[in-house]
Amino acid sequence: MGSGCIKVTKYFLFLFNLLFFILGAVILGFGIWILADRSSFISVLQSSSNMKIGAYVFIGVGAMTMIVGFMGCVGAVNEIRCLLGMYFAVLLLILVAQVTAGVLVYFHADEVKTEMSNIVGELIRDYDPDNSGKKAVQDAWDYIQSEVKCCGWSSYLNWTANIILRNKTFTSYPCSCEELPDIKQESFRSGFCVPNNTVTNDPSDWPVYQKGCMEKVQKWLEDNLGIILGTCIGVAVIELLGMMLSICLCRHVHSEDYSKVPKY
Repeated sequence: MGSGCIKVTKYFLFLFNLLFFILGAVILGFGIWILADRSSFISVLQSSSNMKIGAYVFIGVGAMTMIVGFMGCVGAVNEIRCLLGMYFAVLLLILVAQVTAGVLVYFHADEVKTEMSNIVGELIRDYDPDNSGKKAVQDAWDYIQSEVKCCGWSSYLNWTANIILRNKTFTSYPCSCEELPDIKQESFRSGFCVPNNTVTNDPSDWPVYQKGCMEKVQKWLEDNLGIILGTCIGVAVIELLGMMLSICLCRHVHSEDYSKVPKY
């Protein structure tokens, strides 16, 4: 292989690994966001074991991707055969792990949806405005109901299972569910509201959105998951290109080493 072609291969490999490093940082950041978020539906699902495992997988894959990207950059620029070989092996392992994770997500999708339904059902049942320990996750759910304009999970009747509402002798309903005119609101409301001139606690009297949040929340998760899957596919394509370029460069370094052996 000509020296010009080797230089092109080397610098292409460097650029691919630089991009690889950046994408790894994006995946790492997404994993940290899942664990740290306190203002979206993700915070509601943080008690899910599957969600926590997924977050740690993203953090692990992201960190490993960044390390591999750095290793590939150094190996490409300095033509270090040992680093190029390690780079190829680790890339292969990451690619296999990504395919395995994708298969597991596909086959456990229904299980995740069931767990999601159970988590939201428990949140609604135990919702208590005076419970400061659960304020963050309850505020996140109130924000979702207010912004998405929905109530409950499958329907507003899910709120009839709430312990506090069930013991009310007069009509009371979740404030974040109240159906309001399409006007700009500065902030969402939390807790329970009491309408005027009511004496019975009948859910049919609640001035709330009738439709549940299940479909809209699942669509939101699928849209965000699509972005992450797109990033992972981009990483996989870069991995394959990086593997091919590393083989070419590694073979060149190998043949060059033998060419330097003195002949007698």
